[in-house]
Amino acid sequence: MKQLQTHKKDLNKARVISKQIDNDIGPGEVLLRIEKFSFTANNVTYGVAGDTIGYWKFFPAIENLDNSWGCIPVWGFAEVIISNNENIEHGERVFGYFPPGSTLIVKPTNVSKQNFIDGKEHRKELPRVYNNYVRINAERNYDISMDNIRALLFPLHITAFCLCDALEERNYEGASQVIIISASSKTAIGLAQGLAEKKDTPKIVGLTSKNNTQFVKNLGCYDYVISYDSLKDLGNELSVMVDMSGNQLILSSLQKFLGNKMLKCLTVGMTHWDKSSTAEEALAQAELQERTEFFFAPTHIQKRYNDWGKKGYNEKTTIFMNARAKQSLNWMTIKEISGLDNFVQTYEEIVSGNINPNEGIVVLL
Repeated sequence: MKQLQTHKKDLNKARVISKQIDNDIGPGEVLLRIEKFSFTANNVTYGVAGDTIGYWKFFPAIENLDNSWGCIPVWGFAEVIISNNENIEHGERVFGYFPPGSTLIVKPTNVSKQNFIDGKEHRKELPRVYNNYVRINAERNYDISMDNIRALLFPLHITAFCLCDALEERNYEGASQVIIISASSKTAIGLAQGLAEKKDTPKIVGLTSKNNTQFVKNLGCYDYVISYDSLKDLGNELSVMVDMSGNQLILSSLQKFLGNKMLKCLTVGMTHWDKSSTAEEALAQAELQERTEFFFAPTHIQKRYNDWGKKGYNEKTTIFMNARAKQSLNWMTIKEISGLDNFVQTYEEIVSGNINPNEGIVVLL
């Protein structure tokens, strides 16, 4: 068994740990061999919020006596190599939430033809959406050529869908512009594309680094694109901000510039995590805390399950996701990396923010 582990107090530090294990699994359990997973700035947010939301709890790190190391969760595909569950077949494939490692033992519950829930004891109190595994063999019109895009964009664009839906439900807080910070991030792109296809939305303004400005403009989903060093060009209008960055310097400048015209700031990601060490600190440092809200997609997903039912939710998200996947073919280049050891350098680049915005990283195991 191999795992890529991250130091909980310093995401820049990573190590690959190998341990010989037997394949004895308990009654009702299944051993999965992880085939591939994606890694994006969204995964960095999992690390930043590891203690706040409990991301470190999903997949305990091996060889970790002092509990200083953790596994940042990833999205990907796996194959069943041993099954002690009569409802799960050897050789079938699943899509879902995994450790960045070679194997995972799950205990399927609530099994249907389409999916199952991992019922391992330590995961029962964690958000249900992360414990769901899709059974690929049962999917209609499944296209294996889309696996990489699915691993990369599914978790990001589910969040983008939730943001679009929440903003629309709130009537955009009454704002005349939606400001999306870290506009080159994949979640931000999905959000902007989703808003762009709706009617009667406010202006969509993307903030990004000077180096990424042309890339973001070429996407065609933002009405205006402004670099961080040109914030003076931002219209002083009633605004709702969606922050993917966690960069307190930028947030502070924006909040001071907009003043009372900043109606709401939804904090979603931490692509500039090094500017604030934890999610709690990011919120605590906000200039206008009463108008700052941490947006947690699983909570919105549960709300829409209740409102629309599972079928209604799946229909709406499928339409959204298919549209985003098709658009991604125009701007995203997928880079495949073979093995955890070869991935470490790229991991460090992603954590430090030194990755091309049009690049999608997939690790093959």
